Amino acid sequence: MSLDLSSSKPVSEALMAFQRLDLDQHFQGPFDPWPFLKRLLLEEASKTPAYLDYLARHGRSLAEVDSPEAFRALPLMTKPDYIAAYPLSSRVPGGDLSSLNRLAVSSGSTGEPTLWPRSEDLEFPIAVRFEQVFKDAFQADRRKTLAVVCFALGNWVGGLFTTSCLWHLTRKGYPMTVATPGNQIPEILRVIQALGPEYDQVVLLGYPPFIRDVVDQGILGGMDWASLSIRMVFAGEVFSEEWRAALSERAGGISPHQHTASLYGTADGGVLGNETPYSICIRRHLSQHPELQRQLFGESRLPTLVQYDPRDRYFEVVDETLVLSGRNGVPLIRYHIKDRGGLIPFDEMNAFLKRNGALEPILQQMDGNGAPRPLPFVYVFGRSDFTISFYGANVFPENVSVGLERIDLMEKLSGKFILEAEEGGEEGPRLRVTVELRQGISPDSGLEADVAAAILNELLRLNSEFRNYVPQNRQRPKVILKPFADPQDFPTGVKHRYTRKIQKGNAG
Repeated sequence: MSLDLSSSKPVSEALMAFQRLDLDQHFQGPFDPWPFLKRLLLEEASKTPAYLDYLARHGRSLAEVDSPEAFRALPLMTKPDYIAAYPLSSRVPGGDLSSLNRLAVSSGSTGEPTLWPRSEDLEFPIAVRFEQVFKDAFQADRRKTLAVVCFALGNWVGGLFTTSCLWHLTRKGYPMTVATPGNQIPEILRVIQALGPEYDQVVLLGYPPFIRDVVDQGILGGMDWASLSIRMVFAGEVFSEEWRAALSERAGGISPHQHTASLYGTADGGVLGNETPYSICIRRHLSQHPELQRQLFGESRLPTLVQYDPRDRYFEVVDETLVLSGRNGVPLIRYHIKDRGGLIPFDEMNAFLKRNGALEPILQQMDGNGAPRPLPFVYVFGRSDFTISFYGANVFPENVSVGLERIDLMEKLSGKFILEAEEGGEEGPRLRVTVELRQGISPDSGLEADVAAAILNELLRLNSEFRNYVPQNRQRPKVILKPFADPQDFPTGVKHRYTRKIQKGNAG
């Protein structure tokens, strides 16, 4: 039987439950979410002053919620009408902030940063997501591991949250040392050079473009990544399979599905799901078959694809966007996170792959990783406000990134870019892509043309709207190359945004 990590209990009991948890038993199922939802309402929502008032304002009460169908009829919780409308203390169970001993801060990418208090017992279910990656993919339960946290440290959720969950694994007996240099590349490389050879493997955890910078800086400094058995865990951004494959090659020729993984997480909900060897193999196959990708996801861009535990986080889809329910310092009841995406049950995914002749090739790639765990899938495109409209075609950053991740271009480009739609003057409208060079690289005379051709090739291959809506004489993008860490377009130390609206006077 699986152990219950989803209900309120003292920290000592929650820790003991986590330490006893066996992944093989835990994921045997059944995966009925209703017991979890009932506990969420009874133990969290019923004790939260703001939520009780919120329901009353909508003419609802918890007493009438007696089924999953009734739960799905509760009002959506959003940042404007709930998070911003009620004092923080009234949004925690019991109305007492001092009952929560930890704090995270959202990135503020869509507005003012938001405070998200939590407590240690809320971390154990999320630590299971890390354990899935570290045990199922990296075999860290039996391999000496140096885990290097490359997220920014401080109140921002990534660094300390990741560190804490990794410490929980060490308390469970994993032979792992957790290093916390944060997002300081010289310190990261110093730690790896000093300690890496003492371990069976080194795991880098961080924001994808930053991990790419770490690998590149290590190569420039003579780092022998292959000898260190590098593994990588990403969070915070959708990336292409071309990018994953190219970075895996630069990091010593590691296996993309066995030695890398991405986490889907938010400051408000924690880590919601994680890539598995199976989900990565599926995604890699779909990246080579755009027609299957569009059939499955309904769009010409490849989303992040992860598996999740429905007994710990409950997902719904409303208007093609994700709604989340789960325990947290601020309980989330039908919280509209607004990420575009969808849900695919495990059996439905397998049936789709089998119908299209993809299941057997994917399972063959899985050789050595055991049978896939029967967890449902959630896929995430990200927020639609990062999309550029050009001649009525939705142009996604994910389409552009594939073009930049050609092996020969990755030797010269960092992978970061800014996508804009110019209204155009005498030359007419143009799609503009400002691209960052790798450190120490000076562009040769033909690089802009090569980059433009690579982007155009992938836009035409992946994006049917672009191919059919945009006139041929407007399809070729205008590429501008900028030096590494350009202070205007690619400043260091901040989360990069891949789209931008052209400001008047900035159309050159």
